[in-house]
Amino acid sequence: MSELLEVRGLKIEAKKEDGTPIPIVKGVDFVVKAGQVVALIGESGSGKTTISLAALAYTRPGLEFCGGEVCLHGEDILTMPPLGQRNLRGNRVAYLAQSAAATFNPAITIGEQVTESAVLHGVLTQEEANIRAIELYGALELPDPELLGRRYPHQVSGGQLQRLMAAMALIGKPDLLVLDEPTTALDVTTQIEVLKAFKKVINEEGSAAIYVTHDLAVVAQVADHIVVLYSGEVQEQGSVEQIINNPQHPYTKRLMAAVKPKPTVDLASDAVDARHDREHDNVRVENMTAGYGGIIDGKPAITVLRDIDMSVENGHVVGVIGESGCGKSTLARVIAGLLAPAQGSISLDGKILPGNMLSRSRSELQKLQFVYQMADTALNPRQLIGDILGRPLQFYHGITGKENRRRVNELLELVELPIDFAERYQTELSGGQKQRVNLARALAAEPEVLLCDEVTSALDSIVSSNVIKLLSKLRDKTGVSFMFISHDLSTVASFADEIVVLYAGRVVEQGPVAKILAPPFHPYTRLLISSVPELRIGWLEETMGKREMAVGIARGVEITEVGCPFYNRCPMAIEGTCNLDTAPVHEPSSGHLIACHCSLEDIIAVEHETQQILKGFEGIGDKVDINPTGKAAVLTQEHF
Repeated sequence: MSELLEVRGLKIEAKKEDGTPIPIVKGVDFVVKAGQVVALIGESGSGKTTISLAALAYTRPGLEFCGGEVCLHGEDILTMPPLGQRNLRGNRVAYLAQSAAATFNPAITIGEQVTESAVLHGVLTQEEANIRAIELYGALELPDPELLGRRYPHQVSGGQLQRLMAAMALIGKPDLLVLDEPTTALDVTTQIEVLKAFKKVINEEGSAAIYVTHDLAVVAQVADHIVVLYSGEVQEQGSVEQIINNPQHPYTKRLMAAVKPKPTVDLASDAVDARHDREHDNVRVENMTAGYGGIIDGKPAITVLRDIDMSVENGHVVGVIGESGCGKSTLARVIAGLLAPAQGSISLDGKILPGNMLSRSRSELQKLQFVYQMADTALNPRQLIGDILGRPLQFYHGITGKENRRRVNELLELVELPIDFAERYQTELSGGQKQRVNLARALAAEPEVLLCDEVTSALDSIVSSNVIKLLSKLRDKTGVSFMFISHDLSTVASFADEIVVLYAGRVVEQGPVAKILAPPFHPYTRLLISSVPELRIGWLEETMGKREMAVGIARGVEITEVGCPFYNRCPMAIEGTCNLDTAPVHEPSSGHLIACHCSLEDIIAVEHETQQILKGFEGIGDKVDINPTGKAAVLTQEHF
């Protein structure tokens, strides 16, 4: 393979107010060959994104190139004139950002946005770009390729939007793709879907890619070569087999040790301290239905949650898991009073709460606090950290002046941050530090329950682990309860006491962690656990070779009025029953509930049988390819 991109002695620096240089990237060297995927790995702040952006001859504001070369096909792009660099970006080198939702313009159709760069650079005419876009939609296994371009970004799922961003990058047939954490915030089944599509298209298009991530399990599935970075310097690099199976540098070994294990019973947390037990549950949700739009005959125009029953005991952590679109965040919004339920009730310490937060007392608001996923948007960038933390102290407890500042310092110490952070702005903090401030703000109210919505999803494994350790300490010290929403099953397994599995707005399984992570599983729980990537080369191909997994991942979440919503993805579905009737609830052991039409005997037996396939998807041979139309196609030797 020829060398497509050569990075030699790359140096990037920032400058203090007095002009003193601060080294950011310190002499980095690596090569990307044609048809190769090179992964840049390391924890937050290691320089991964800064180095990858150099492939576009770009630095973030406040940074500048101060040495080295970045050669594309032998030409140093850092010395190109500005117009040449502009023509390079989006044409010969394309960038895929972490957040597809933030990348797309909500007011412009998908087709217009996907084709814009190729037409702008004169690579294709609009007609040619439209044809090329439809071809890419099909290659990326997106539904309805002919009509997809007419939709708006809000009309497709998160995983589909991430793949559409790949289509946007590939439309002009670039030589190099820069993929910046493209699957970090996706749920496990969507992540597999996107990884499979990326790998397929990169191979078919003959492109090369720089893949920025902190997830080594993902790297093992897509990369050919790995560059390990720490503090702007290369610690180790080599083939994926060498780095994954035989790491040499102590830092690489540390990253390996931080990889989250597959969720198993062994990860279940210890018994909860009984000191914080009370007569009533902190939070109880009973027979709750909720959604959006006007309420007609006791039902919302768009039903998102249906007949939800769950509780959070005092001092307990209840993990809520499920794919995007299953209603996890909506459940937290209903409990917080941000969305009133159409039916059912929410109780706090045995007392039924008003559905709308505007009707709740200040005391009731104080006891339930929401910790949002994105600390960047939750924290005001124009306020000092001390003011952000001081506001709830004043609002809920009337604390002002010196006592307010003293309590702010205590909160910073509680979340293990220096007290001088009170004089900083959130833009001066790292991702992990911002999330700690986000937590401290919620804790300032002295709540009984924290509703944590994906608070670790955008953090690297080391920072995420530290945040979870902090939450565990806070629970033990204060007795605060948690509803912990996440698509990260390994994190939930290590932190939660109970798990609620949501699918299409319904609870399909719930119970103690040790029961949820051991058979018998609801078929959906089994799919989620099987979808967690393993730090093993070839895992992706092996997983998608299983027919049950291929069908379960190929089809998305559909909220249904009748029957079991998992019917269209379930390998155990009973036609004429599962699609028509509400599933009965089994209780295989105390507190462990499974909503399924199949008998417990059948659910247990399937764990010992060959994986099965959905009715209508039978194929000859061991593997089935699911195409965008949802029909099964037999794979022949030509496919491999």
